Amino acid sequence: MPEDPDLKIRKFESRDAPSVKSIFHDTALLGEPASLFFEGRGVFSDALTLYFTDYEPQSCFVAEVDSKVVGCLTGTKDKMAMEKVFNARIAPGLFYQAVKEGVFLKKKNLIFMLNCLKDALRGRFAAPDFTREYPAILHINIMSGFRGRNIGSRLIESYLEYLKKEGVKGVHLATMSDSAGKFFSGLGFKLLHTSSRSYFKPVLKKEVPFYIYGMKLL
Repeated sequence: MPEDPDLKIRKFESRDAPSVKSIFHDTALLGEPASLFFEGRGVFSDALTLYFTDYEPQSCFVAEVDSKVVGCLTGTKDKMAMEKVFNARIAPGLFYQAVKEGVFLKKKNLIFMLNCLKDALRGRFAAPDFTREYPAILHINIMSGFRGRNIGSRLIESYLEYLKKEGVKGVHLATMSDSAGKFFSGLGFKLLHTSSRSYFKPVLKKEVPFYIYGMKLL
């Protein structure tokens, strides 16, 4: 695919945070908005982005078209370290914010959380720990209307180059999309784990696959 002259890939800057939060929310469910299954835009977006934008912004990249952020890749060099920071510094504030805004009282949210709990009790969240061989992770989101323009592959290319320079030996990611799985396979990622999830069934009317892909870098 020829290079898009209007596309610019660059490191994340603090001014990009609102755009990144918006993109994460508006593409949360297989490219569709999180509002389909969850009410509470601020809490949802912060839960998915705060660590990356506030604690490890150097590991994040954005895609611009005509000076507008249309895609983003958030990542961390060390998933285990990220989880410690999230649990100690971010989660308590998010919980307080959710209580204050009545997030736990909204019917749509209760249905979603109940279905997540059911999946957890059935062991569907269980997966091998890949952090030893693949310590880094990534999340990538592209706005509707800008997909299919080679944005995703260029974001990932920039991120992988960064990880290699940082001496990170591997990276992994999760997706619920078959087409995304084919995309990552095409870039050289290896399928590490397959399972399924049902917590989106009230919205999608079906269970969805859950894939974990990884790539060794060193």
